[in-house]
Amino acid sequence: VLNIRAIKESYMGNEYTSGRIVTKYQGDWTYGRIQVRAKVPEGRGTWPAVWMLPTNNTYGGWPFSGEIDIMEYVGYDPNTIHGTIHTGAYNHGLSTQIGYTTSVPTAEEEFHVYEMIWEPSSIKLFIDGVQFATFGYNADTNVDILNSDAWPFDQPFHLILNLAIGGNWGGVQGVDDSIFPATFQVDYVRVFQ
Repeated sequence: VLNIRAIKESYMGNEYTSGRIVTKYQGDWTYGRIQVRAKVPEGRGTWPAVWMLPTNNTYGGWPFSGEIDIMEYVGYDPNTIHGTIHTGAYNHGLSTQIGYTTSVPTAEEEFHVYEMIWEPSSIKLFIDGVQFATFGYNADTNVDILNSDAWPFDQPFHLILNLAIGGNWGGVQGVDDSIFPATFQVDYVRVFQ
């Protein structure tokens, strides 16, 4: 098991340290299926995520080249898993991001498989084999997949696994310093093409 651990310690002007795994230039994919079996940490202020960013920013910097959030979890909202896409047309800066949530009552106690199936016209998200989100053409939002401002998901993306502490979403209700060390555990990552 990979343990991404956050610790309360002073480092370069910050109150906490943590880590991330980034596959850029060593694992970059256009389309496919990704499965990550993981267990999220508990506690207000934690913000673990399994997400993807474009490797080459074909359509420009964030958000124009896109972002895929396969799984995000904010500790102040226990047992709620989020899946979101960000693009030039759909992003939180414009309050137009497209996202879904689902309840996973054992997210902090048990490992779950967070999965994405990415095809040219859709991105689908699953937890333990149960689909909870669909983005793209013929989804609830019916995104124009021929417009790169709305659908930049036709280029290589890389995977990121990280545990943030605080931040503009995870820290909205502050950080509970009694939770440290906090650990985001990853059992495996599988990529199929």
